[in-house]
Amino acid sequence: MTVEWFRDPVNFITNWLNQFLLGWGLPAGVVAFLMNLIGAGLVATGAMLFCILLIWYERKLYGRIQDRLGPNRVGPWGIFQPFADMLKIFAKEYITPRGADVIPYNLAPILAVAAVLLIWAVIPFYNGAAGANLNTGALYIIAVGGLGELAIILAGIASNNKYALLGGFRAIALLLSYEVPMVLALLVPVLLARSMGMNDIVQAQGDVWYIVMAPIAAFIFFLTSVAEVGRAPFDIIEAESEIVAGFNIEYSGLKFGMFYVGEFLHAFTVSVLFAILFLGGWRGPFVDQVPVLGAVWLLVKTGVTYFLIILLRGSMPRYRTDQTMSLAWKILTPLALAVLVLTAILDKALVGSSDLVRGLALVGMNLVVWFIASRLSQASYRRSHPVEPPIGHAPVINPLVDEIGGVLE
Repeated sequence: MTVEWFRDPVNFITNWLNQFLLGWGLPAGVVAFLMNLIGAGLVATGAMLFCILLIWYERKLYGRIQDRLGPNRVGPWGIFQPFADMLKIFAKEYITPRGADVIPYNLAPILAVAAVLLIWAVIPFYNGAAGANLNTGALYIIAVGGLGELAIILAGIASNNKYALLGGFRAIALLLSYEVPMVLALLVPVLLARSMGMNDIVQAQGDVWYIVMAPIAAFIFFLTSVAEVGRAPFDIIEAESEIVAGFNIEYSGLKFGMFYVGEFLHAFTVSVLFAILFLGGWRGPFVDQVPVLGAVWLLVKTGVTYFLIILLRGSMPRYRTDQTMSLAWKILTPLALAVLVLTAILDKALVGSSDLVRGLALVGMNLVVWFIASRLSQASYRRSHPVEPPIGHAPVINPLVDEIGGVLE
């Protein structure tokens, strides 16, 4: 019993609790409902509590990236700073603007958090431990992701504030634009695994991860996920100098805190999805002998992806709105569509071939597409930014050059 508990604690506890409730004489349907309710509550509560650690980790890492300390006053290494912030948010007054639509105004922050928590229902933490192993898990993730966009537009419209309304429109334009290439990139691992189940996609990545077989799709999914979260360099949702904090300007206290928690948790959630879709998820050494090690491997892969997202936010400037939209519609969307179509054709043509031949063909196709796309983008940039000829006569070559690089005649 001790060995089984160590190897697979989730299923061990689940089976024990199931037998315990059945021993009380409860009907099997009631027991199944209670088990699902307990599981959903534990996953949601664990994700929300883990968000406290994420906030501290991000702020400390931003400090290191920007050559400062970050939180360092409240508790050792500032570890209790998120708790102080949480108490402050709970103590603030709840404000509803005059003239606001009360129901959608108060519903928006709830939907913002629920949209992220619902994704965790289909996350395979390790082999045999998932909230729900849906055979349409990828489609489910796309569907519930729309609740977050609904929350943003509700907050913008219901706040009775023109700045919030314009910020909501601007945010929705970004999210809808980047959702198109994100969904196209998401279909590539679904196509390669021949299943939309999240655990099936993980199991299909045997010795080679999909980031190797489909690097362009992985790159597009990563960039679009950063944009969906609203992180730099795509943080036009929260361009404070331009739109006064955007759609959530009229929110305070716990209502604002729910938007805040939803953003941090969403960034970690998309890192988990990237690890599952392109980095093999829970697969790793010794997971067959000790299944719970899969959760450790998933956490390591997620941590690396999450670190890259934080690094981008802490080191890159914000794109302009026109640059952001041009990247989505002129580059990422056609590139994702081309990769999806070519992957489908190549994968169908290589049915029955060995995994090595299939993998080499897919890698070669991605390299060719990347080369062609880079050449086309360079040519387009040259056409849109022509080099103007110098005005006047050519400068006289003189060995005497001043300190700012000018030519002395």
